[in-house]
Amino acid sequence: MKLRTYIVEDNATIRENLIGTLEELAEVLAVGIAETEDEGKEWLTAHASQWDLAIVDLFLRQGSGLGVLAACRDRASEQKMVVLSNYATPDVRMRCAQLGVDAVFDKSNEIDALVDYCIVHGTQRAAAAGAPVNRSACS
Repeated sequence: MKLRTYIVEDNATIRENLIGTLEELAEVLAVGIAETEDEGKEWLTAHASQWDLAIVDLFLRQGSGLGVLAACRDRASEQKMVVLSNYATPDVRMRCAQLGVDAVFDKSNEIDALVDYCIVHGTQRAAAAGAPVNRSACS
């Protein structure tokens, strides 16, 4: 069972590389993308039952990832939101925690940790749904 993932990232190169990496290594299915705060908020709230994970950058073409995070505070408990940013400072991490973010990853040196997070979350979702777990994705 693939982890239905929505990506809020305005840099096309980073977004495409991220999607390719996660789809190859972590059993992720990209269900959509947004480049702005408004696009991200609109899709995630209008399609609340169609995503398992949202990966959000903080600095966007329009608005901020913080607005996207705030709009999704009342999501289902099994839905996860993570931040992937070049600005994963202690202050940013604290603000994200206040907004209910499940994890924060630094783009420059924590991509492997994001991949691991996706693998673990996907495995947990599959187990909760009673689906057979693809153990090869965990090695």
